[in-house]
Amino acid sequence: MDKQAADSGQTFRYDATASPDARLHLAGRLDVHAVERAWSPLRRRARELAQGTQAAVMLDVGDLEYCDGAGAALLHALERDIERAGRKVELVGVQGLVEEQLTPYRELETVEPARHETRGGLWAQSLEAVSRVGQAAYSQFGFIGELTRALGSALVHPRQVRWGDTFRVAEAAGFQALPIVSLIAFLLGVILAFQSAIAMRQFGGEIFVANLVAVSLFRELGPLMMAILLAGRSGAAFAAEIGTMKVNEEVNALKTMGLDPVRFLVLPKVLAGILVAPLLALYANMIGLLGAAVVMQGFGIPWTAFFNQVTVALSLSDLFSGLFKAVIFGLLIAGVGCLRGLQTASGAAAVGISTTSAVVTSIILIVVFDGLFAVLFYHMGV
Repeated sequence: MDKQAADSGQTFRYDATASPDARLHLAGRLDVHAVERAWSPLRRRARELAQGTQAAVMLDVGDLEYCDGAGAALLHALERDIERAGRKVELVGVQGLVEEQLTPYRELETVEPARHETRGGLWAQSLEAVSRVGQAAYSQFGFIGELTRALGSALVHPRQVRWGDTFRVAEAAGFQALPIVSLIAFLLGVILAFQSAIAMRQFGGEIFVANLVAVSLFRELGPLMMAILLAGRSGAAFAAEIGTMKVNEEVNALKTMGLDPVRFLVLPKVLAGILVAPLLALYANMIGLLGAAVVMQGFGIPWTAFFNQVTVALSLSDLFSGLFKAVIFGLLIAGVGCLRGLQTASGAAAVGISTTSAVVTSIILIVVFDGLFAVLFYHMGV
């Protein structure tokens, strides 16, 4: 028998017996002070007992007079050490106080962490990353298929579309966004014209600032600026609205009633996004031109000369290429916002995560598609 006493002057003591049975006997007052002294040596003795026997290890706590939270943590650590060594634990003499203190630690093991532990090496982590990408791609392709089917059904049966909800969303995403779009577009036109006019003035070509600003706004900056505002304002709102419904089980209630969430919730928002995006882009272009015209007044370019130069510089391809991009951007923003809302998990932070993901994903897709359109239009001669 191997017997160790922590300290004869202390109230807590323990015995470690290796034969005939592996047994760890605890007695006295197991409080935070005792744990501070006995934590390491007691755990070391528990691991030695587990490695020196083929049977279960008895953890006798029948003589414990008191056990606080720190003591329960030590008991739980002893159980984990013995189990990790491949031996079972027989808890002997458990009293009400010890059982009560141990309960939270045992319940904690049943909680699934929000972020899974990363185990394994680089290869295992790479496989896990590929798995996540595959699952995300599968989910997104499934959503695209359902949305395409809903859009096709709306074209064949337009009366089945919830037009009232569509126009309500269009008003919120379009009409109510006019103040912020006006401000940003006006400032964009002012800055673009002012910076261009400073350089053009050296060559006496201030009038050509109208060409530069008009083409830049209609082909690129107007749709791009509108899309970023729409993603931050309406795309986030779509994700938050549907995400909240998902958390409150309202989406599941729709499924229970036989209603397709894509047709019932997503389709009106996507149609509203497709509808308002080109209108907002066109409005932003006009306001941007107005801001540029105001700046050019300071450089001696009259209003009539500025807008005459704009009509000469612009072509229908400039107008329709920008509006086409705006329609695609509206489809992307509304679709991503609704998809992230439907993917919302449970928990208080889930809606915030979905909203952030919707905005970030939308902006990334906007930039990627804008680059693709630039290459496509160049090869098409647009």
